[in-house]
Order: sequence, then structure tokens, then C-alpha cells
Amino acid sequence: MFQVAHCHSDMTVRELKEELELVVGVPLDLQRLQYLDQGVLMDDTTLKFHDVVPGGIISLCIWHYDGWTELILAAVEGDPSKLSCLAVDEDSVYQTANSKHLGGERRKEWICQRAFVALYITSHRGHPDAVQYLLEHGADCLQRTPMGRTALHAAGAMGRLDCINLLLNYGASVTDKDARGETPMSIARRMNRRHSERRMFLFYWMTKSGTTDPKKLLANQVSHRVKGGFGSKKGQI
Repeated sequence: MFQVAHCHSDMTVRELKEELELVVGVPLDLQRLQYLDQGVLMDDTTLKFHDVVPGGIISLCIWHYDGWTELILAAVEGDPSKLSCLAVDEDSVYQTANSKHLGGERRKEWICQRAFVALYITSHRGHPDAVQYLLEHGADCLQRTPMGRTALHAAGAMGRLDCINLLLNYGASVTDKDARGETPMSIARRMNRRHSERRMFLFYWMTKSGTTDPKKLLANQVSHRVKGGFGSKKGQI
């Protein structure tokens, strides 16, 4: 169960899906929303159109095609052994009715997409072992959802420090903006994940200063302040 804040009657289903991509951690193109006994909610309709009441429960399902349900359930669970059997790397023999007709580059793109979705979800749910496995087997930490979000956006939104550290070590960017112009740092700030925001901010300045040692970065900052007259009588005036 997930609670979505700031919903309103004129919010469209598409806008809700965009928010659920961060809150639930499932890319919006794989989401299938239902309310009460109604069918699938169409993206351009509003919550008011479907008579969604305050506090109402909307069910999120996954589209039943191409093995996505199995993959997402395994990613939510965070078990690397299950993920390894579901075509998240090129050595997998797993096939779907669709993938049987894919070859060469198209199959590689299919696997790449599945690996990214698994990485996005495991980063969101805080499964560092699964994140490590996926990154080691070629998952791209710079790939994006339809909303332009990376796995670091998802980890930052939920405050998953272990996953954030892994993603940063594999080249994730703290400055990549999504379709709303939000970076992983700004999303962490909006979701009140202060430790995650600080970790990414520190990484950003360490990269910018060319150091890998936080103590050296702090020492450099102190040195610059001293040279600039910080703490002197002149500086205090």
C-alpha cells in the first residue's frame, strides 16, 4: 500500500501515473490502474471522471505481456537468483512469445530494457544485492523511464543510501533531469530524504573538485576559507 499526496479531482490518470513512478517505483508505461469494478483507467481521464473519492484505493497492476509481471515481482522481492532467470543479461535463455522473434540488436535492446526496469525497481525498493548483481551484469544506470528518470531518481526518492552508493560508483549522474526538471538530489529534497540528498551533494562536490576522499574535500574547503580571510577580524566586519 502506498499513499500519494497532493491528489485532486482534476488530476489526470497520466499525472497520477507520473507520480506513482516515484512513489511505487514502476515505470508508468507498465502501469495498469483500476478503481473499484471499473476497467482500466485511461490516461487522459480525470479522477473526478471515475468518481475517485478522497482516501480511495486504486489498484496498480502490470500489463500482462512479454513477461513483465514476472520480472517486476522478482525485482520487488529483490532476489538476484530469480532475476538471473528472467532475461536481464545476455546469457539468459529465458524467452517470451515476443522475444522468440527477436534477434541480434533487437534482442539486446529487449534485454537492456528489462535489466533497466529491474534496476529501477530494486533501487527503489532498497535491494543492494540485486542492484549490485544487475550493475555487474550490464544494467545501464543512465537509462531512463518514459518520465526521464534514472534508477538514482528512484533510490533518491526513497532514501536508499546503499543503492545510491552503488549507482554512483557505476557512473550514475546526480545532475540528470527528468521531464519535470527534477534531479535525483532535488527529488530527495522534495521527498524529505535528507541523508540521500547530502550523500549525492557530497559526491557532486567530490567529483567537481577531483578528489575521492571526503576528508580532503573538507580540508580544501577549510583552506580556501582561511585564505579568503574567513574568521579574521577583517572578515568578521
